[in-house]
Amino acid sequence: MKFTPRHTFAGNAGYRLLPLRFRRLPWDESRVLVTSMAGDWLITQREEFERAVEGRLNRAEPLFAEMEARHLIAADPNHSTLAPLLSQYRTRKSYLEHGPALHIFVVSLRCHHTCAYCQVSRQPVGNTIFDMSNATAAHAVERLFEWPSPTLTVEFQGGEPLLHFARIHALVEVIEQRNRSEGRTLRFVIASTLHDLTAEQLAFMRDHQFELSTSLDGPEWLHNANRPRPERDSYQRTIEGIERGRKALGEDAVSALTTLTRRSLEAPHEIIDEYRKLGFHSISLRPLSPYGFARKTEGRNGYPMADFLRFYEVALDHLLAVNREGYFLEETYGRMLLSQLLTPFSHGYVDLRSPTGAGLGAVVYDYDGRVYPSDEARMLASMGDHAFALGRVDESVSAWLDSPAMQRVLAAGVAEALPTCADCAYVPLCGADPIDHYARQGDTIGHRPTSDFCRKQMGLFDLLLQRWEQGSATDQRILEDWALRATRRGTAREAEAA
Repeated sequence: MKFTPRHTFAGNAGYRLLPLRFRRLPWDESRVLVTSMAGDWLITQREEFERAVEGRLNRAEPLFAEMEARHLIAADPNHSTLAPLLSQYRTRKSYLEHGPALHIFVVSLRCHHTCAYCQVSRQPVGNTIFDMSNATAAHAVERLFEWPSPTLTVEFQGGEPLLHFARIHALVEVIEQRNRSEGRTLRFVIASTLHDLTAEQLAFMRDHQFELSTSLDGPEWLHNANRPRPERDSYQRTIEGIERGRKALGEDAVSALTTLTRRSLEAPHEIIDEYRKLGFHSISLRPLSPYGFARKTEGRNGYPMADFLRFYEVALDHLLAVNREGYFLEETYGRMLLSQLLTPFSHGYVDLRSPTGAGLGAVVYDYDGRVYPSDEARMLASMGDHAFALGRVDESVSAWLDSPAMQRVLAAGVAEALPTCADCAYVPLCGADPIDHYARQGDTIGHRPTSDFCRKQMGLFDLLLQRWEQGSATDQRILEDWALRATRRGTAREAEAA
């Protein structure tokens, strides 16, 4: 809940409450989490918090100093400055300064997999009409450099982007040539199955410092079930691709994520142990999304958000046990949430932005020349709903920002102004994600109390906070290390979470 004070309390205290929100802890309702507008927080007894709200807190009490340090109260209403609070708020929102840093080029929709949970409307390998054309690519590069961001992450997606590697090759050369005069920091990523890697492709990637992102759903039986190929060798091909990529580009240049189907929820230990066996030090545990083929197969592969949260709790405890044994392995989404909880810095992760990262943190250039504010908006369009198409690559960036689609996103894109979110203690650390709510509930604002996005966010924040607060000193250090790694690594939506 939110409390916004309108006056200075009289009496012995003589302090003023600053804007704050609070939440009873689900694991201990005698205590509350209290957050400031900039994301500072503390946990205290509910009775003590009530005394603070009522103006009965004594200046000599430790809670008084704690609340003042976390910008929850102003000790001297007539002489206090809000400069430290505003400085921290600016730090949290610093991702707004430069516009989108993540630029997704969909070079082809062709793919040789038949994944039942696929979020994209994939096309058969022979359908080259679903490849990005020369003209579309040239216009997309022009638009790329219209954005002011000093750092540009260019991620190539599909379908299977390696099936149109000639387009990737040409785009990289044009982008780098243009950048000789632009002077931006460039980062190239390919999101691929890695099944069709050739020595020539890897040599090109090495020369241009590519990173690879792939999908690995767990042990062989699970990966092959989730990501089938006619030859029934999807897992083996993926492992071979990972090893070839590591050998050519370096161990840290290859990342992986897992998409969780209903059968995946039965194997949290097995999935994590597979990543450890293969030498990964990060894993992304991603629930199903309501797009593309994933929606058509929801009855077979889907599950309630409560089931995902139960899976995540078991997985998190196993990850902590693995780390206690001396092997570092983090969960990437949890890492992002922990960085919001445990550091004052912004990592810029698109899905955790308010104002929303859609169109402000990421842009998608589709194979056919259409432009979208997020991958999810592109997926909706592939299902026949073009509500969030910003325009075409031969139009200016300013035209996209003025488009009805972008205005619709922005109108529901500030979490602090949304019903229910405005009162949530986690809102300074969270995001709005209007396109996800539209996809699930038919409305960009949606009904937050029944929102899967909100259930996931609140459930994960609660779980991570509980594990940090109640954990051993060793577990706390593990979670804090995850958080610090997020702030060091994140400038845009990371490849393994895209």
